[in-house]
Amino acid sequence: MTKNLDYSWRDSRTKVVGNDDTQRLMAAGQRLATEVSRMLASEPDIADRHYWLETMVNHIPDYIYAKDLEGRFLVANQATVTENGFREAHEIVGKTDFDIHTPENARHFAEAERRVIETGEPMFGIEELNAVSKEERWLMTSKVPLRNKQGATIGIVGVSRDITDRKKAERLLIGQARLLELIAKSTPLTEFFRELILMIEGHLPGIVGSILLLSPDGQHLLMGAAPSLAEAYNAAVHGIAIGPKAGSCGTAAWRGEPVVVADVLSDPLWEDAVDIVRPFGYRSCWSTPIHSYQGKVLGTFALYSREVGLPSAEQTELISMAAHLAGIAIERRQSEERIQFMAHHDALTGLPNRVLFDECVAGALQQARASGQWVALAFLDLDNFKLINDTLGHHAGDELLRLVAGRMLACVRNSDMIVRVGGDEFIILLTCLPPDSGVVTSRLEDIRTAIGAPLALSGRSLQVSCSMGVVCYPDHGQTATELLASADSAMYRAKEVGRNNLQLFDAEMAAKAREKLQRYEELRDAVARGEFVLHYQPQMNLKTGRVFAAESLLRWQHPERGLVSPAEIIPLAEETGLIVPIGDWVLNEACRQNKAWQEAGLPPIVVSVNVSARQFRERNWVSRVAEALAESGLEACYLELELTESLIMQDVGAAIATMHELQVLGVHLAIDDFGTGYSSLSALKSFPVRRLKIDRSFIQDIPGDDDDKAITGAIISLAQKLQIEVIAEGVETQAQVDFLQASGCHDVQGYFVSRPVTPAAFAALLA
Repeated sequence: MTKNLDYSWRDSRTKVVGNDDTQRLMAAGQRLATEVSRMLASEPDIADRHYWLETMVNHIPDYIYAKDLEGRFLVANQATVTENGFREAHEIVGKTDFDIHTPENARHFAEAERRVIETGEPMFGIEELNAVSKEERWLMTSKVPLRNKQGATIGIVGVSRDITDRKKAERLLIGQARLLELIAKSTPLTEFFRELILMIEGHLPGIVGSILLLSPDGQHLLMGAAPSLAEAYNAAVHGIAIGPKAGSCGTAAWRGEPVVVADVLSDPLWEDAVDIVRPFGYRSCWSTPIHSYQGKVLGTFALYSREVGLPSAEQTELISMAAHLAGIAIERRQSEERIQFMAHHDALTGLPNRVLFDECVAGALQQARASGQWVALAFLDLDNFKLINDTLGHHAGDELLRLVAGRMLACVRNSDMIVRVGGDEFIILLTCLPPDSGVVTSRLEDIRTAIGAPLALSGRSLQVSCSMGVVCYPDHGQTATELLASADSAMYRAKEVGRNNLQLFDAEMAAKAREKLQRYEELRDAVARGEFVLHYQPQMNLKTGRVFAAESLLRWQHPERGLVSPAEIIPLAEETGLIVPIGDWVLNEACRQNKAWQEAGLPPIVVSVNVSARQFRERNWVSRVAEALAESGLEACYLELELTESLIMQDVGAAIATMHELQVLGVHLAIDDFGTGYSSLSALKSFPVRRLKIDRSFIQDIPGDDDDKAITGAIISLAQKLQIEVIAEGVETQAQVDFLQASGCHDVQGYFVSRPVTPAAFAALLA
């Protein structure tokens, strides 16, 4: 070494602010300097001192070197020599980075060193990419000025540490976070799979990946993504059958466990597929099944190499990680598809529901206007369905509905639509028809005939008939609302004349519609004359046996027809807008009655009031609730407002804002008929609700119906995890009570406790 060189760091006292690698790197340099100083002080012989200094520096795994002002290496330890592709230290002396590295990397190194030389300031914690070796190598480097004894800068001294593993881990974490973000954003599966595979391939040079998905029949594998595999190979394996000897992926899907093949050309598992893979040069294939959360095989993730061999520990870990992420993405997409399907389809028959119908019918009418064709709309109701339900049971009734749905679907084209409205009612929408009522009735009569064909149900041979009301656009209405109302009138006409027939809307039915208008007028008079009363149905806690609340239920005390049920009142009220004043009366009367019970010395309870969508959208709705509480003197904690899922989901943002205002009042909120509407779970967690009310449709067939049990159990579990109370409606039997208690639901409402009763009867029950 040249005698006039000073290898000390004049700025070693500079405070280092950076990550742990930088701190450790500088600490190592300081320890080295201390040790060298100690040895130099204790060894009088200069040759020995040089030997020990060189030996120590060469044993350090970090890279240590010095360069002159032109960037030429003056000295380097063995780690630096080896890393840059040399064997002996003298081979690197005199060379620059431009002799060793790519021009781009060399310029990057030279620019950093030039700044150190020109400014005299050290640079700490520089991340540098060393591209000399075959594999990508990242270094954490610190560079300081090299000064002579007079203090003049004559070069630089560099110390580097290999941080390749850390950089890989960082990139892997960033990649995982990116992939999870894609899952959260509902990125299409093919795009997600591509990103996942490219991320893995970026960590494993020379390795290519593929994702295959299990077909719906569970017997084949379908191409999910393989961006780096040969397209011809992807086409060849698309649709390959799974089995005990079906290559790596087909066997992995069959076994449900990883299959590692070191050489596909000689492994018995590839005997039947070796001719497929041979032309493409892939020699090893390591596959692992993609599992669902419940352990079901969803597909496979595989890595291919053109080299014979087994995966390393790193490769095995990446395969496992990739399969796990792929499973999350697949399950997320399947859940979204199920939710979307449930939102637009009937759960029992799989037919479109009213929501999807409303979205499609406007487009059908618009197309008909443009083309001059007709659209036919039919309301269909099965005759005597209740009798079948009551005689053979709900399971038989459900099976009948599924059979009828299938027969109707077999009679229509893809452009047509069969909709289940509810119960045994359906809507048939036929499009692209010629303007000929004969063609319309012929098509619909074919459907009626198909429905009426003999069938076997619960071991019995049956025939069912239906009543159908038919309208044609544009003759019988210009909007979907008008057409539905006219079709409804026509269907009721079909029932009136003896069922099992089809009725085309006509003038007589229009008269019936006018009669319906008269009923609207009666309802308006009922509001003015105060002909409404409330009955109350108790809600009981099964643990204590105590009635803790009651739901208020509207009845119409008609002067001629007697007590009219809500089933007749509410639809009329909704159609006319009278639901708002009627709802206000219900709210005020329920508050007044509850306060009266308290003043009579009865135990305080919560009374719940059903809120219609029309009421909830009123601008001053919250103030009306506050006025009802103030006028009655009832404390807000004894009032609960029941909102339906469909009501809330019409405008989630506005609904949540109104709900929070009500919560500020101290009023309790509940979601009524939970499970029958469509609500986003992400929105549900934002709702300030106290209770979920499980709809009676899920309770009525428990414990006989496994699907209803599963749905009910899931709702209870969801409520518990969201820390929301849950109550079951329509509870009638001890068996239902036993299931609910075992599932963690202890609050019930239904005939098991009591029918809805008058205020006096409820007071006696409560006392």
